Amino acid sequence: MAAEAHWKTLPEKLLDLAQRSGADAAEVFQSHSFSQPVYFEANRLKQLENTQVEGTALRLWYEGRAGIAVAYGPIDPQALVEKAIAISQLNDPDTIELTPGEQRRYPDVGTAVEVDQLVTWGREAIAQIRNAYPEVLCEAELDCDVETTRIINTLGLDCSYSDTTLSLYLSAERVRGDDFLSVGDGQACRDRLDPDRLVQQILQRLDWAEHNVSSPKGRVPVLFTAKAADMLWGTVQAALSGKRVLEGSSPWSDRLGEKITSTTLTILQDPDAGPFSCPFDDEGTLTQRLTFIDAGVLRLFYTDRTVGRELGGGSTGNGFRPGMGSYPTPSMFNTLVQPGEHSFEALLSSLDDAIVVDQMLGDGAGISGDFSINVDLGYRVRNGAIVGRVKDTMVAGNVYTALINLAVLGNDADWNGACYTPSVLLEGLSVTGRD
Repeated sequence: MAAEAHWKTLPEKLLDLAQRSGADAAEVFQSHSFSQPVYFEANRLKQLENTQVEGTALRLWYEGRAGIAVAYGPIDPQALVEKAIAISQLNDPDTIELTPGEQRRYPDVGTAVEVDQLVTWGREAIAQIRNAYPEVLCEAELDCDVETTRIINTLGLDCSYSDTTLSLYLSAERVRGDDFLSVGDGQACRDRLDPDRLVQQILQRLDWAEHNVSSPKGRVPVLFTAKAADMLWGTVQAALSGKRVLEGSSPWSDRLGEKITSTTLTILQDPDAGPFSCPFDDEGTLTQRLTFIDAGVLRLFYTDRTVGRELGGGSTGNGFRPGMGSYPTPSMFNTLVQPGEHSFEALLSSLDDAIVVDQMLGDGAGISGDFSINVDLGYRVRNGAIVGRVKDTMVAGNVYTALINLAVLGNDADWNGACYTPSVLLEGLSVTGRD
């Protein structure tokens, strides 16, 4: 109880000590996470864990210079303040970037479940897969993660919230001679997982991969499943960053109000959607629903306080820390790609000769948009149906060019991490493979 009381009053103590030590302004960012991961390996329960992490980051400005210091677990407040001041003296003078405000406690979101329930879900999911494919080896990881965030500063801001997310990752491996197959997929939900749905997705992929077939070559249609399509949106998110605009590295820097992709594409952000929520960013600025690309037209770049000030439009509420010891930087949260009208089955039936990309090796494209990916799990489509798995296949192209020529978006959108995306049918990509 004493430790909990110390944790709750620590931010106020740090701010008081920072001001008494001569700091011009200060901010405390506090994060507490508690998770209960459950691991299955080779079809059996392997490990149960309880993981708890408490971190505190003090950012202050002393004689106009910013410094940040981080500590985990028990903290000596005076030592942390002195460390932040010492670090500030190594930096150049900088503008004070703090969000003014008041005390706001946001409602907790999500419902936690007991470890026994996670174990039951994992066992039942593996049993269903092995009932259909007794030879496969399954792995699973289930977790109930509760994260609490609080920001308090010397301009009166004091806001906090707690977010609970359930997650399940399930994979199945099959070995036949020198042919190795690994199929995996995941799920993140608010209040209850749906293992049966995930099992059906795994079984469908095992069925599609029952036979190996040759890959088409040349420029053929490529259908990215919702799981694989996230590769495209990583490049788009980078190009929409206000920081990239300031650096001049975004190809869309001077194209606000212009058509940059197919009119099929609309990309937005919704901090209240899906399995993750975030009422404010890591600077204390309120997050909001924003549309960045509207029917192919570029409408907005996302920013934090610093980048927003330099661009002249202010923060969009997208200042997030890559880590506790990092300064906020522009990042998107809960990216949504607006789905289309056609089912995945309808997209398949429209294809004469094509491939489906479901899992990839490598990181995909960067800000340049150029990519050449190895297909870890893909299938060939002939006359509107999947006929088997393709191996030793690569797909190459450019994200920006592909999105200009984007053919169709599916209506099967799903969450892949913090990105909500449907399947995507692209034309004009280059496919190479061995017979």
